[in-house]
Amino acid sequence: MDNSNKAEHQQAMANRKYIHWQDEGVEKIPPNEAEDIQAVADMINGMQKAQYNMHRHCYTGTHARTQGIVKGMLIVKEDLPKHLKQSVFAHAGEYPVVCRYSSEPGDPGLDDRIPQPRGFAMKVFNVPGEMFDSTKTTQDIEFNSTPALDLADAKTTKEIIDLRINYGGNQPELYKRLEARPDTDLQKFRDSVRNTHLESTRQYSQTAYRFGDYVAKYCLVPVSATQKKLYEETVKPDADPSDILHQWLQNFHGEHDAEYLLRFQLCENLHDQPVEYAGKVWDPEKYPWQTVAALVIPKQDSFNYELKSFWEDHMRLDPWLGLKTLQPLGSPNRLRKVVYPASSKLRRMMNGRQEVNVSSMDQIPGPAPPQMGSGNIEPLKVN
Repeated sequence: MDNSNKAEHQQAMANRKYIHWQDEGVEKIPPNEAEDIQAVADMINGMQKAQYNMHRHCYTGTHARTQGIVKGMLIVKEDLPKHLKQSVFAHAGEYPVVCRYSSEPGDPGLDDRIPQPRGFAMKVFNVPGEMFDSTKTTQDIEFNSTPALDLADAKTTKEIIDLRINYGGNQPELYKRLEARPDTDLQKFRDSVRNTHLESTRQYSQTAYRFGDYVAKYCLVPVSATQKKLYEETVKPDADPSDILHQWLQNFHGEHDAEYLLRFQLCENLHDQPVEYAGKVWDPEKYPWQTVAALVIPKQDSFNYELKSFWEDHMRLDPWLGLKTLQPLGSPNRLRKVVYPASSKLRRMMNGRQEVNVSSMDQIPGPAPPQMGSGNIEPLKVN
């Protein structure tokens, strides 16, 4: 795209009519949602206790398998148009981050050869602005490798987790019950996701968030040539070892810098882009993704045992721990506001650990990452 076309495109995007986060209809709390949310919290705690009985260690209810943890920098663009200068992205800057790659299910021993959604999460440091918790100075951001969330609202979450608890060990019976549902394709999709390199997988917020004045979803896009090339490789059913994704990730980060673009998709039509129901993908052709920042991760060891233990036993990552201008929206996020603290509380109690209020990268174990450009890829140009 030449400069004139780029300017025209940016102006066209700036002139679109975006939904304000306080507009009528953005959030509609259904009756009995609080009861459904509490039921989910209880079921998640039950799943955690079941895993404890097998491993004698309590893990988070989902994303239990750590695949790697890395340190990097979130770089906010200097030339953002006004409609993208929202929340933490209102001013250009560089923010230290620590990021975790994970497998979504609650079983920490899940075989990497089994296709399932993968997760990515980052804690952003030195963030200015008014927080939901005045004792915090970090912004937590979480992603999933599927653009739509099968646990699309509180009611659906309660129903699906109940099915997984009762029939998760019997896939034919589980599928029989899923196929009786109107959202069967959404529910079965998780078992057929592309099983490829974690550092090469695009990640999505799935749910909607306040984006300063507006409403948006966000995604993280791998952009280096090496990451794009590795995406073509998939895990074979007979692959060895069973933790191959962890091995691939460690090999990549040990040899290469990683580069991602953070993009936001603004809400323009609540019918096409529902906030309360996260099971529908917002059409990227009608509602384009727009780049606001870059994430750069210099080459490093992605599996530091001390850092893994610290994250799992002492850190808490929660999208409600952050800026009010990035408020989580919709039913799945109201559920997280209850379920995440309940999961964390049980985990600390059963493991005999204390949650640490991490406010500085200096509190994060492991060596500081080297400077960008030390690998085989040139540092990312944010444009």
